Amino acid sequence: MLLKKKSNLLFLIVISLLLASGIQGATDYPSFQELVDATPANGTLKPEAGIYSGPVVITSPITIDGDGWVTIDAGGEGTVILIESNGVTLEGLYLKNSGSKHNDIDSGVQVRGNYNVIKECVIENCLFGIDLQQSDHNILRSNHISSQDFDLGQKGDAIRLWYSFHNKVLNNTCKDVRDMVVWYSSDNTIKGNKLSGSRYSLHFMYSKYNLVEDNVYYDNAVGIFLMYSDGIIVRNNSISHANGPTGVGIGFKETSELVIEDNKVLYCASGLYIDVSPYQPDTVNLFNNNLIAYNGIGIRFLNDWQGNIFKGNQISDNLTQVFVGGGMTANRNEWEGNYWSDYNGFDMDEDGIGDKPHEIYAYADRLWRDRPFAQFFKGSPLLEVIDFLERLAPFSDPSLLIRDKVPVMNKEDLKDE
Repeated sequence: MLLKKKSNLLFLIVISLLLASGIQGATDYPSFQELVDATPANGTLKPEAGIYSGPVVITSPITIDGDGWVTIDAGGEGTVILIESNGVTLEGLYLKNSGSKHNDIDSGVQVRGNYNVIKECVIENCLFGIDLQQSDHNILRSNHISSQDFDLGQKGDAIRLWYSFHNKVLNNTCKDVRDMVVWYSSDNTIKGNKLSGSRYSLHFMYSKYNLVEDNVYYDNAVGIFLMYSDGIIVRNNSISHANGPTGVGIGFKETSELVIEDNKVLYCASGLYIDVSPYQPDTVNLFNNNLIAYNGIGIRFLNDWQGNIFKGNQISDNLTQVFVGGGMTANRNEWEGNYWSDYNGFDMDEDGIGDKPHEIYAYADRLWRDRPFAQFFKGSPLLEVIDFLERLAPFSDPSLLIRDKVPVMNKEDLKDE
């Protein structure tokens, strides 16, 4: 199996060199559409190894197995493969050189049907990777996707779901794309994917009841952003290095009934960014057993809000642990049994719980909060000295930001809570 994979990789390298040398244009390759048209419904197409020309339209349920040896080149025009059928399987194909029209959503694969499977394909130099529109019960698994060489905002999305339900997006690797988006789509599973070098590694809009689990998002402008999307579970994801002035690990905009648990949010400008969430009356958002560490701001509330419950989280070594815009408070939310790296109390009865509540106060250190341009200097020695002096001898009574009545003394005990 290892020898086969190495042979496939060598074959793809040779193909890429031939393409780069300009020996042939895509129009000179054999037509892949002719092979598809000659395949009966419910049949299997196993083409000979080589390079074929696209674009291709599939209108009947067939299986295409490239076994890692088949390349389809659209020659810079349109979408490489358009699926207008149910029950199609694409496996082991190398798809490249789609068109560059955003209005047409030029893609490696466009899906306009149900119960299709796209697995173990390489999609390269295609504006969009895989686009689903009004398509349900599809599986996208173990594909490698990259976009075209444009500025970040002009690239296409790696995977795009629009009005699509009950799909599974599993174990895909995406790099140097714009976003992965789920819009107006519910009951989908986004699991085991890796994404780096993007803008939004995962962006929800008006999409309910989706599961986001076991993904790794690294070095993106934003990790996960949930907008107007209720009932989503975000579990056991690793999100790190979302830096820059708008860097956010996980962001929430008017979202309700969320479960955010067992995630690692590290080295981001803001770990959590909470804006008017939860939004629906009489709902709560649950934040359980997350590691929020080494961020510029650990938990950032855009405004004074309520309805979020933080239990059993490790909030550790952020430059600012909790921040609330407008100098308001986050204490209308529930804080219980979290570990705080800056807790300065004792545990005299040795029950694992601090003898006094953990409290965070907002002093008069409003320079970087009230003057956005000053945030550039946050963490610098000068602002840290100003902050220290104001806490040492405050000019006014500080306001309470949060109170955790039962702070956990040892982070190793969090899972036992």
